[in-house]
Amino acid sequence: MSTEAITLIVVDDHPVVRDGLRGMFQSAPGFQVLGEASNGVEAVALAAELDPDVVLMDLRMPGGGGVDAIAELTRRGARARVLVLTTYDTDSDTLPAIEAGATGYLLKDAPRDELFTAVRAAAEGRTVLSPAVASRLVSRVRAPGNEPLSTREREVLALVAKGTSNRAIAAELFISEATVKTHLTHIYGKLGVKDRAAAVATAFSRGILGAP
Repeated sequence: MSTEAITLIVVDDHPVVRDGLRGMFQSAPGFQVLGEASNGVEAVALAAELDPDVVLMDLRMPGGGGVDAIAELTRRGARARVLVLTTYDTDSDTLPAIEAGATGYLLKDAPRDELFTAVRAAAEGRTVLSPAVASRLVSRVRAPGNEPLSTREREVLALVAKGTSNRAIAAELFISEATVKTHLTHIYGKLGVKDRAAAVATAFSRGILGAP
């Protein structure tokens, strides 16, 4: 095996799936499967022990899910890139995985060549998304009101709700008035509104600020 081979570990709770993936990668040039794990907890320990280039991660597994494992690998600063390989492509699966630090997200019905290409891309740190997931994420980002406010944006909005002026907000948060206006522009865009009053009303109605 060439020292230039991309090393990976396979994480899935189904032994048949693990065996199939191992066989697929072992028979292809340029890959080396270092180990297998049946849940997220095992995956984190194995990644720490073997230091692979890529972790091929399923999401829903008894004994430790993939999202928690991805978040833990990210927290530890693991060198490995995580490529999710799952049958699930709903927002409740894709977004938490990507937010936790996954480099890519592929569905299990992907052709083998697409999977090989995705692993190579992940090893290089490039983002890889299945077409279905990519299109859903683009739609979500474009739809107003779906992107969460940052901690600072919530602080600004909370002060706006109290009737605080931009100048007073700037003084309280130790930022410039221009920065306050920038935050407000981002808040309006994320909430899908056009002014301060609408932003406050929308934030209360969605529970972002709590009860008025």
